[in-house]
Order: sequence, then structure tokens, then C-alpha cells
Amino acid sequence: MERSFRDDCLSSLSAPYPAGRCLIIAEVAQSHDGSLGMAHAFVDAVANAGADAVKFQTHIAAEESTPSEPWRVKFSRQDASRYEYWKRMEFTREQWLGLKEHADDRGILFMSSPFSEAAVNMLSEIGMKVWKIASGEIGNRRLLEQIAINGEPIILSSGMSDLTELDEAVDVVRRSGNLPAVLQCTSAYPCPPERIGLNLLETYRDRYDVPVGLSDHSGNIFAGLAAVTLGAEVLEVHVAFSREMFGPDVRSSVTTSELARLVEGSRDIERMIDSPIEKEKVPEEIAALRRMFTKSVVAGAELPAGTILANEHLKLKKPGTGLSAGHLPQLLGRTLLRNLQIDDQVMLQDLEP
Repeated sequence: MERSFRDDCLSSLSAPYPAGRCLIIAEVAQSHDGSLGMAHAFVDAVANAGADAVKFQTHIAAEESTPSEPWRVKFSRQDASRYEYWKRMEFTREQWLGLKEHADDRGILFMSSPFSEAAVNMLSEIGMKVWKIASGEIGNRRLLEQIAINGEPIILSSGMSDLTELDEAVDVVRRSGNLPAVLQCTSAYPCPPERIGLNLLETYRDRYDVPVGLSDHSGNIFAGLAAVTLGAEVLEVHVAFSREMFGPDVRSSVTTSELARLVEGSRDIERMIDSPIEKEKVPEEIAALRRMFTKSVVAGAELPAGTILANEHLKLKKPGTGLSAGHLPQLLGRTLLRNLQIDDQVMLQDLEP
């Protein structure tokens, strides 16, 4: 298998990583609800599920927002404003470093989407190597240029962009010497099947000649499996421990146990794609089953030599080690050269030419 975008992203891991073509990212986002302990628990759960990367979002309220920012959904009784919510989601540099080191120890990639230049600086300082640009930041040219200058893998989410804005973002990254991955994303939470937009994977692949994938908000594993079948090189899904958790993205998330099934299914699909079958070449184990489960032409009664074979003389019975049903027409009307007992297989050498 040739080197993939996944290989480029995971090359910073010190431990070997499982085979696969699609980079599978588990997006925690704000499901930790500001709890550092919960965030670390997600690192373990994502690693246990077999995903390639655990991804968070790095919010620094004073650097990215103002107190007048409106709620997308007023879900919190605890936070008086969206700004206060972002402040509660903040971790310190040392806490982010601890999460990255935890991911390193578990052999998975640490990622976090930055929402300000200060967040980019902090994530660079702690050694983050792969960058996911959230949908709302695709038009933030200054942020893109700040990240792209490092020459590290960049993943662009298309959820809130038209093609013109996406063209410009891809061009900014290209001019840094990088080829970004572009993800189809529909910014609906949860996203219904008819709005997933799997057709756009091929559109982006043809338009940009880059790795493509899906950022999925459907809340189940079906869209992700379909994307892998269509050759997605990146798959991002939101994760939660349970759909009874608190937070704005829970309804759009898969549980960590569902994540494990998604990873398992994706790797099975990749093996299927990488293992084409030649129908004309029958493996020996199939040939053995064929002999066991198909039928042969046998005598349906005691038949003396000289019998001119008719349909009523012959039956089809297992095993399929003799003449198959397809030989029946050429046996009818021919004369037996020897006596046959009931269930004896009829062989060509038993018949007059």
C-alpha cells in the first residue's frame, strides 16, 4: 500500500500504529464540559476504541469572542452567555500539554482545533503536529497562514463555506507547500441522511486533487462507513460517552462503543477494497465446499447393463464428487456398459460412446 495522508499524519507517533488507509478522528469538542478529568477519560476511551486521533477544540474566550456572541442553541443553565461558556471550556497550556502527553502515551494522535492566533501559538508550543481547521475559520486567512507556514498536515472542513471561499483556503495552504485534506461537512446538528453530501467527496477530489473525507454530525456510524467505502482518507465523528450526557453536540455524536464498531467496520471495508476477488479462480476451500454441497448424477434404481438411460433412471444426490447436474442432457439416451446399484454415481466410462 502506498504512503497515505494517514501515514503523514501519524508519522509523529513513536509507537507503531495499526494498518489502515482512512485517518479516523474522534472529535470530543466540548463533551468534556470543562472537566479536565473528563477530557483525559475521553483520551483513554478513544484509544480503547481504536481510533487514530482524539480531537478537542482550544477556546480562549478573550481571544476569539466578545460578550455579545449569540448562542447557537441556548442549552446551558450554568453559563450566562456564550462567552462565559467558552471561558469555562478553557484549559491552561500545562493542561493541554498533559492531554497531548496522555494521547502520546496511548499511541494516538492529539489534535485540537484552534479558534484564535493565541490558540495556534499554544498548540504549536506543546508540539501538536496535525491541524484541523473548523468550518467557521476557513475564511480566516490570517489564521490559515499562521498555521500553514509550519508545513504540517492541515485538514479543512467545508461546512460553512461556498466553493469560492474553499478555493481560497486551499490556495493559501498550497502556497505554503502543503496539500491539505478537504472534508465534506454539513453544519447541521444532527445532520439528516439527505444532507450528508457524500457526492461532494468526488467533487473535492477532482477539483483540488487532494485527500478528501467526511466530517460527520449524523449521530450514527452509517455515514462514516459509507464514506470509507467511497474512499474517504479522513473521517471525523463527534463522540460522547452516552447520549444522556450534557452538551450541545451530544445529539450529533456517536458513543465511544459505537466508535469502536465504526473503526472495526472501516478497517474491514478497507481490507475488502484492497482484496479484489477473481471469480474465475476458485480457491481450494471453495472447491472443497462445492464437492460437499453440490450433487452428482446417481442411479435412482438398480440398473442392469444395457439400460438406455432416461430421466426416471437418474437422480441428483450429494456429494458433488461425480458428474454434475449440467451433465444430465448428455447422459440421456445412452446405454449402460455395466450394472449400477441404487446411488452409484454414473460415470462417463460407464456408458457407450
